[in-house]
Amino acid sequence: MRTMVIPVRTGTLALVAVMTACSTESGDALPGVGGSTTSSGGAGAATASGGAGAATASGGAGSSGAAGSSLSGAAGSGALASGGSAGMTAGGAGAGEGGRAGMSPVSGGNGGAPAGNGGRPGSGGRAGGATGGAASTAGRAGGAGAGGTSLDPGDHSAPGTCARWNADRADMSEGTWDGDVASCAAGMISTNAHDNALRLYNLYRWLADLPAVTTDPERDSKAQACALLMTANDDLSHDPPMDWTCWTQAAHDGASSSNISSGPGVSSVDLYMVDGGNEDTLGHRRWILSNSLGPIGLGSTGPMGSSCMQNLNGTGKAGKTWLAWPPPGPFPAEAVKPGRFGGSLDDVGWSIQSDSIDLGAGTVTITSGGEDRPVVVTELPGGYGSRYALNIQPDGWTTTAGQTYAVSVSGTSTSISYEVEVVDCSE
Repeated sequence: MRTMVIPVRTGTLALVAVMTACSTESGDALPGVGGSTTSSGGAGAATASGGAGAATASGGAGSSGAAGSSLSGAAGSGALASGGSAGMTAGGAGAGEGGRAGMSPVSGGNGGAPAGNGGRPGSGGRAGGATGGAASTAGRAGGAGAGGTSLDPGDHSAPGTCARWNADRADMSEGTWDGDVASCAAGMISTNAHDNALRLYNLYRWLADLPAVTTDPERDSKAQACALLMTANDDLSHDPPMDWTCWTQAAHDGASSSNISSGPGVSSVDLYMVDGGNEDTLGHRRWILSNSLGPIGLGSTGPMGSSCMQNLNGTGKAGKTWLAWPPPGPFPAEAVKPGRFGGSLDDVGWSIQSDSIDLGAGTVTITSGGEDRPVVVTELPGGYGSRYALNIQPDGWTTTAGQTYAVSVSGTSTSISYEVEVVDCSE
């Protein structure tokens, strides 16, 4: 895997992957999602009770139903509130897809209705990667869905939080990619890798008490074209020029509306949430925690490749007045530095973001065990998943399991106070 530097504005930090986040300033036009999907053959049947997803033919994208890693035997939340302002999306264990459309100028049609409760639905067949008209290759059959676990999605207690953290991170494999750089075939990332990344995005949103997001076949298609483009040119750009190898309009559209990384899709989720090298924006983290997130698109070129998370123009409407990372309540100590690379929250900073509270004049204090914990507070620019945001960097102390940290923000139109209980979730 390439070791590169993350260049977002002035911030740099040696990491396993380059990552860049899009900015959308208030009032600016956002890149649109071009075209509507059209049906080209039978829609994939929805799966129920964790059954196998039916393969789709002629590029028809089947929707398999709501995914979820937890849930007292019931499928996890894949519902997505409609409306809301545009913004990048994040994926976790939202709705799993049946047949995801292949890289065709004409996207596959949407499949059947979401599956009912009862275990994680199997993924249906995804359309083949034809490059003209409707995809001509029948989708691969989806695997049987796994049975639901005994986790309660509403259990944000310390034991419940650790159970969710460990269950959702049990499979971190990057899967396989069936595309090809030499022929500029975007191909598809395997279903397990796609679902693993989606589950992680929704794990982080669950910790922040945000609704799960789903993926969309057209967004997946653009994200996959974006990932091919970044891999083919061994570079990252939100505005890739037309002379780049494997340039297509779909790839450009994906790049201009995505978090992009020179690392693969699953491991990049942890990097985005720490956001090392981007202390002056924390753009990736803020998009993933955005009120307007969802649906999203996920693309990756496999274990040694690049990845894109398509997220602008979301229709989510979480409606949170403010969001913090680490969030209120039990928080896994392992999430302070979730990956082998990319630094930690202590290095990069905690954060608070809001769409309605101007945080610029706020005074932040953190105490633990009756003692003040000094911090360095930096106001962050708008346009990265929220209108207002602060970076709150620990100054001379580290986030420690077994400690509870009381955070307060005063001097703003709405005062903010909460407690973060850091718990050891190691197994």
